[in-house]
Amino acid sequence: MKRVFFATVAAALLGMGLAAPLQAAETIKIGVAGAHTGDLACYGVPGLNAAKIVAAKVNAQGGVLGKQIELVIGDDQCKPELANNVATKLISEKVAAVMGPICSGPAKASLPLYNAAHIIAMSPTATTPALSADGKNPMFFRTIAKNNDLAKLSSRFMLESLKAKNIAYVHDNGDYGKSFCDDNRALMEKAGAKTVLFEAITPDAVDLSPIVRKLRHARADIIVFGGYQPLASKLLQQMRRSRVKTPLIGPDSLKDNAFLKMAGQAAEGVFTAYPKDTSSMPIYREARQEHIDTFKAEPGPVYYNAYSAMLALVNAIRVAGTTETDKVIEALHTSRVATPVGELVFNKSGDASGLALSIYIIKGGKYEETGYSLTLD
Repeated sequence: MKRVFFATVAAALLGMGLAAPLQAAETIKIGVAGAHTGDLACYGVPGLNAAKIVAAKVNAQGGVLGKQIELVIGDDQCKPELANNVATKLISEKVAAVMGPICSGPAKASLPLYNAAHIIAMSPTATTPALSADGKNPMFFRTIAKNNDLAKLSSRFMLESLKAKNIAYVHDNGDYGKSFCDDNRALMEKAGAKTVLFEAITPDAVDLSPIVRKLRHARADIIVFGGYQPLASKLLQQMRRSRVKTPLIGPDSLKDNAFLKMAGQAAEGVFTAYPKDTSSMPIYREARQEHIDTFKAEPGPVYYNAYSAMLALVNAIRVAGTTETDKVIEALHTSRVATPVGELVFNKSGDASGLALSIYIIKGGKYEETGYSLTLD
């Protein structure tokens, strides 16, 4: 794709904020729920950027079903207590679907509202398995692997590559972080590994010396961390200052340039489970260039999964020929869509098939794939 088209998309994006408001009948509204401010904005803002870029691109090409996409944005700061307010706002605005929430806690809190309103909520990054279990959230879809899928890969890597036998688990007690540790613990103990520590720490704690002392005495072969990068950065820095050199492995939240900057040298040698590198795919390169041309910066974490979620929603509406929820859901289950993270279709639980996962290691301030991977059915 030529740069002149990327410039057209950027111009269309700018125009979205400058044009006079369109009448509701002339648009298809898509909600965007996520952390657009606060400590976890490093995840939410890239997702919002993806929604803006895809909407601008589709609108520049004539829209979908003869209508323009209109984004309705809600900032939940990745806090469950704010998620219901955002859901109420988006429902009252009569959105056709929602891209988000990005965090598992807000997803858990708000999904009963989306279910009751019969509005699809497609998360790019909420990984808690329970969100799609037992058919209790029929409106929920996601373009990211579940924690138990990440755990399948990370536990296998720890057992086969690292030969780990004594495992320490540290988590933030949130839906996302604790479930990653729980899933790994179940698999590791089943394989004969010993749990030497399982502790929760408060994300906003300043002094982590008590947990650092416990980690030193635990003599673990590796630490499984469950949570987000601000807490991981803090923990690693205090560990390394106290000369606790135990390696650490975490979920997809640690595949983030903000983590590299915040943790600095302490991040060296950290492992993370994350979607397999798809940067050689033309659609990935196209999405990346659109972000660079529009925002004059490289995309952040969540961007490609959010871009994929938006493409999946737009494609399903186009295939269905309507915004009627049941027909859009049928299209999501039956129509494959090319995205920057792979060619996706969604199973009956709303989980994406076609995703591939890899274990990465941080070397020289950069992420490198280790060669361990898993493709989801």
